[in-house]
Amino acid sequence: MPATATQRVAIVTGGAKGIGGAMVRGLLGAGVAVVAADRDAPALDALAEDVGAEARERLLTHAADLTAPGAAEALVEAARGRFGKVDILVNNAGIGMGTIRPDNWQNPIKFWEVTPEQWRRFLEVNATIAFLLSRIVAPEMMRQGFGRIVNITTSLGTMMRAGSPTYGPSKAAFEALAAIMATDLQGTGVTCNVLVPGGVTNTSMVPLQAGFDRARMFQPEIMVPPLLWLVSDDAGGVTARRFLAAHWDTALPPAQAAERAGAPIAWTALAVLPIVPT
Repeated sequence: MPATATQRVAIVTGGAKGIGGAMVRGLLGAGVAVVAADRDAPALDALAEDVGAEARERLLTHAADLTAPGAAEALVEAARGRFGKVDILVNNAGIGMGTIRPDNWQNPIKFWEVTPEQWRRFLEVNATIAFLLSRIVAPEMMRQGFGRIVNITTSLGTMMRAGSPTYGPSKAAFEALAAIMATDLQGTGVTCNVLVPGGVTNTSMVPLQAGFDRARMFQPEIMVPPLLWLVSDDAGGVTARRFLAAHWDTALPPAQAAERAGAPIAWTALAVLPIVPT
């Protein structure tokens, strides 16, 4: 069923479980129509069963490996075919170091242990998918004068942490892309911001072998309050910012919470420096 004129439509990649699943549920709870994309078809089926009948009417699940040729285009076409438009893109798909070695926290991976195939896979999933989807939906968003792109990256320290030679650099590239996207979209009605949990989060990206007390980790649901504000009309003037969900105080009005939890997207301060020819 097409979305109503006032109803927003979101695509969430990596949307079956973990942080993605929490954000899908949060958006559905706020009345948004959502396309949840993930390569894990059984997890998508479980998500659809879990959200309830009313929300299920506004949910489209899309099982695909978004690194495959043409997969990004097919996802956007599916969203438009079901709901008629795309207003919100949450670039959340990602893979972590546990896919290379589950005990990577105790036995950190050195960069020379990474195969070229693994390096390329991390860049594809953690950065290229977001680039492909964003370049497809941005023109439509600009034409309608409204759009929200939210990129889920990681803590800046993780980008440079030893033992993270594929995850860190691929997320750093993703955040650099977000800064450029925000600049290119300035004044169009389309914003681009970064949202991160702010610490180790209880998802499958952190293997059980890591040995953390899962109850003491950040839970995926902390991402929902800042996300809902970022995609709202009230955040229309907010772009090129990164927000730490762990610092978001839900007791405050959202604009005040955003002020406390936000900072410029990484490296944007350097972008204002003059370029001196050498």
